[in-house]
Amino acid sequence: MTRYKQPVSVLVVIHTVDLEVLLLERADHPGYWQSVTGSCEAGETLIETVLREVREETGLDVRQYALTDWQAQNVYEIYPQWRHRYAPDILYNTEHVFGLQLPYPVAVQLAPREHLNFQWLAWQDAAEKVFSPSNRAAILELPKRAIRKMP
Repeated sequence: MTRYKQPVSVLVVIHTVDLEVLLLERADHPGYWQSVTGSCEAGETLIETVLREVREETGLDVRQYALTDWQAQNVYEIYPQWRHRYAPDILYNTEHVFGLQLPYPVAVQLAPREHLNFQWLAWQDAAEKVFSPSNRAAILELPKRAIRKMP
């Protein structure tokens, strides 16, 4: 039996107090840069998805930093190259946006099957580099959303 992804996901903009943004380069599409993203698994809450995806993709423990639910959702058409991961009648995904604030840039441990590289960029440069319009829009919101000091 084929297990399809659920059309509900999280986008986690990992950033520093100084608004540097962590970007990851996709292994399946070199040159495509993004924030941490991932689909919810069956029975998983959005926060559980954030905890799991951030740990899997970066090795970071979300609980050590300041996580903010931006209470923002994006509904978008799933890119054709990734539609096979979803049930045949699923064309749209609902993405929930979160911010994760760190005190400063840190080295992360990538999942080699998912990402080739990482970099920390100023938020303006990160917004220009990501391939996803919803990721770009979230990064452009960062100056209004960041806590600006660590709790």
